[in-house]
Amino acid sequence: MSKAKKADTRSPAPHVADSHDLIRVHGARENNLKDVSIEIPKRRLTVFTGVSGSGKSSLVFDTIAAESQRLINETYSAFVQGFMPTLARPEVDVLDGLTTAIIVDQQRMGGDPRSTVGTATDANAMLRILFSRLGKPHIGSPNAFSFNVASIRASGAITVERGAAKTEKVTFTRTGGMCPRCEGRGAVSDIDLTQLFDDSKSLAEGALTIPGYKPGGWNYRLYSASGFYDPDKPIRGYTKKELHDFLHREPTRMKIAGINMTYEGLIPRIQKSFLAKDREGMQPHVREFVDRAVTFTACPECGGTRLSEAARSSRIGGISIADACAMQISDLAAWVRGLDEPSVAPLLASLRQTLDSFVEIGLGYLSLDRPAGTLSGGEAQRVKMIRHLGSSLTDTTYVFDEPTTGLHPHDIQRMNDLLLRLRDKGNTVLVVEHKPEVIAIADHVVDLGPGAGAAGGTVCFEGTVQGLRASGTTTGRHFDDRAALKETVREPTGTLPIRGATTHNLRDVDVDIPLGVLVVVTGVAGSGKSSLVHGSLVNGSAAAGTGVVSIDQGAIRGSRRSNPATYTGLLDPIRKAFAKANGVKPALFSANSEGACPTCNGAGVIYTDLAMMAGVATPCEECEGKRFEASVLHHHLGGRDISEVLAMSVTEAEEFFGAGEARTPAAHRILGRLADVGLGYLTLGQPLTTLSGGERQRLKLATHMAEEGGVYVLDEPTTGLHLADVEQLLGLLDRLVDSGKSVVVIEHHQAVMAHADWIVDLGPGAGHDGGRIVFEGAPADLVAARSTVTGEHLAAYVGTSG
Repeated sequence: MSKAKKADTRSPAPHVADSHDLIRVHGARENNLKDVSIEIPKRRLTVFTGVSGSGKSSLVFDTIAAESQRLINETYSAFVQGFMPTLARPEVDVLDGLTTAIIVDQQRMGGDPRSTVGTATDANAMLRILFSRLGKPHIGSPNAFSFNVASIRASGAITVERGAAKTEKVTFTRTGGMCPRCEGRGAVSDIDLTQLFDDSKSLAEGALTIPGYKPGGWNYRLYSASGFYDPDKPIRGYTKKELHDFLHREPTRMKIAGINMTYEGLIPRIQKSFLAKDREGMQPHVREFVDRAVTFTACPECGGTRLSEAARSSRIGGISIADACAMQISDLAAWVRGLDEPSVAPLLASLRQTLDSFVEIGLGYLSLDRPAGTLSGGEAQRVKMIRHLGSSLTDTTYVFDEPTTGLHPHDIQRMNDLLLRLRDKGNTVLVVEHKPEVIAIADHVVDLGPGAGAAGGTVCFEGTVQGLRASGTTTGRHFDDRAALKETVREPTGTLPIRGATTHNLRDVDVDIPLGVLVVVTGVAGSGKSSLVHGSLVNGSAAAGTGVVSIDQGAIRGSRRSNPATYTGLLDPIRKAFAKANGVKPALFSANSEGACPTCNGAGVIYTDLAMMAGVATPCEECEGKRFEASVLHHHLGGRDISEVLAMSVTEAEEFFGAGEARTPAAHRILGRLADVGLGYLTLGQPLTTLSGGERQRLKLATHMAEEGGVYVLDEPTTGLHLADVEQLLGLLDRLVDSGKSVVVIEHHQAVMAHADWIVDLGPGAGHDGGRIVFEGAPADLVAARSTVTGEHLAAYVGTSG
């Protein structure tokens, strides 16, 4: 017995399985990474830092997370892989010790009009089951409470060819919860006919005023040559039948100019071609037309709830499912806690856990019926986090992209606690982040740089936070930077009055926004900042006649052929300069037009689709990746061909087009704006799809700087900016104000608050606990008063600056 005890006390040799405690990356070359080799500890919190464009996302998302996902996809059968997106293997020599990666990024949620916070998080699914079990009167299965399911009735005959086959009469019904009028969208559209055509003119005189319906075009010819009405008669002179054929006729096949075409009334055609698309995906001139011609109003039949009358009639304790989805989630959680029904106890427990996760993560101010497309990038990321908070999975790798985006300093501590909780459950947590508050809690830090783009892509430091502080890298030097309050603030040149603002949670807000100064609008997430600025300032009557230029965080639309040169309009003056210098057409210098390499059609690479395996992109052998036909590259400007110009960085191109034979003032002006916003390192031909979130927003800012606007509105411009770059952004904002512009910034970063001339602070809380102005005045007064949450945090921030 004693021998057995003695044997038990001996420490066993470490199990070989316990030796795999590192993720090893060797020779990573994705995007701008320069043969990066690092070892990341598992079951720890690792933060990746570095200036914007230094290669953080390339290493974390495009290498580690991408390879993990690709390897998981390969475990499925070839049949299943055929339905999945194909992922190419990242450019890396060795990736060892990977675990399943769960990516929680800032991609906006789909703009589908039927997608809501509730449908995106399973909360709606649980509520539907709850109401189908407990709702009085009982109206049917969970489908009867779903605004995505239409009610169907069918009858007919069915013959089963088996044994003695016989035909049976069958009827089929399915009760759905979709409102039949708005088809579950909650809003109905009304088209203003005066914006579609001028009824005093005939079609021959150019009556149609719709984008893409110019006289002579196919869309126009379809109506003028249809034969249903006289194209030379003014539209107001049409008979009732002619007007019906013009506006509402069902699709009809016909021949026009010898070509088979389908004619249909103008209104259904407009609805299909314009209104079926996501508004944000439209070209600016089309979006302007839709905003002018189409009004969206809450559906009169369902009151904007999206649900049928039957679904709204079934209640639990006087509350319908529409009422529950319209409640603020923190209130809904309290209501669900009050339900006590043993028959659905497990369901209630799951629903409570999901709703409590919303509150815990700082999203208790949302409601389940909030359209998913209206969430900011930070809110969307936190909504995606909810399904992982109560997960029993361990030993997985969670990958986060700036999880503090859109969070007030007050909320960052809560986010830190969640990241540490995920780690403490035995998971590897990888975070790309710039905020010092998050870097400070890291177990391990990887700092990339030293610069951005071609000047980055190497590991400058790897180790502890204390080591980073002492390292002398850009991040280390700026880690404890604190902006001081301004000695003197600018005097406003006027005010922009907002009266009675009630958008979303705003409570009849009256505020005067000073003009000619830098105004920062702040407050905790969900306090009503965006509602005030975008609802009343950008789109409201307050802005009428002041020329407001709004630069939000919406994604840039563009294919892999789009690049900074095409997006900013820079390529137009460059093409004209090349054409003039060589006496040829400008279209020759476009890789999307006549000058394109015929083999790769101007893409520069050949894409080979390997069915269920990952597709392969290989540089085009004909043009060697230059995208242009060989003859085009014989034409030079200032000793360079067009492909060499597109390979230049913004800084290099600014010098090239600023003087000498290549001097092109129009191109030089655009390049100067790109350099101003800190994008001097980007190459002109770099695909937009490879830019980080911060780079995209600054690219938009550079483009909008050319617009004639009196008031610039920016939405969290520090998103994706390194500590060292915030100073440059403040300099840019100062230059805008000093040039006579008024700048209004929605921001949480204390350095921007400290630099403001005027602060408008909303709160005191989020959702129905917010929506009020809790402070307006100079930053120094906010710090002195310490009367708000923002004031407390700003005082603590500036208090540490020498």
